[in-house]
Amino acid sequence: MKRAILYLFVALLCAGSSVSVQAKRVRTLRLTSYNIQHGEGLDKKIDHARQAQILRKAHADVAAIQEVDSMTKRNGRLFSLEEIGREAKMFSTFAPAINFQGGKYGIGILSKKKPISVHRIPLPGREEPRMLLVTEFKHYVVACTHLSLTDEDRMASVPIIVEEARKWTKPFILTGDLNDEPGMPFYKEMQKHFLFLNPSYDKTFPADEPNICIDHVALFLPTPEATLSYYRTWVGEETFSDHRPLHAKLGLWK
Repeated sequence: MKRAILYLFVALLCAGSSVSVQAKRVRTLRLTSYNIQHGEGLDKKIDHARQAQILRKAHADVAAIQEVDSMTKRNGRLFSLEEIGREAKMFSTFAPAINFQGGKYGIGILSKKKPISVHRIPLPGREEPRMLLVTEFKHYVVACTHLSLTDEDRMASVPIIVEEARKWTKPFILTGDLNDEPGMPFYKEMQKHFLFLNPSYDKTFPADEPNICIDHVALFLPTPEATLSYYRTWVGEETFSDHRPLHAKLGLWK
């Protein structure tokens, strides 16, 4: 019942209801989550400039990037996150998960402002190690992850992610490639703690003909009514990876 009331409250705000908001000011956060497949598009070209263009076009304040190469053979010994960040004029924060082809491979966060603090937390992953990258900013916290393909590993990640989210008094936003769809066990368990903002019809994979929703943006639940004013999400049309970018615009109370 409590969660139903909460969802109703957020729905009313998003629908432009008559709920009074004059007593508070709203800060807009533009967020992008993008699994870049080490920078390779469906045309088999690695072109970081066009991926940066996606972030510029979306006016992203923060971008959570997955499948990032750093100095690997296949990406020409480039640090992909910094290449995209340089083009998009954003700070880069990297969390390597594995050694790969003479370099590193993992996840990252790009941001217009430099994070106040950064935390890298290992997550379960039997096919390969996984990470939770947490970046703190003045008014919010953004966490990026790319979860395991294994159901058991994703379920084992839930308490680790929730424990981290509970540490913060600022809005805690989780985003990334969760490798899980709405209605599946991990997603249902996470719904006990997070409000998922993008609907199931926001299909993000595969990029040529998207038919599943595995990339997500979610807000930690304890005080969303005190932090979230409005939101909307949409999926980009670009095919510069095997995923499509997921964008969100959030109104957060100041």
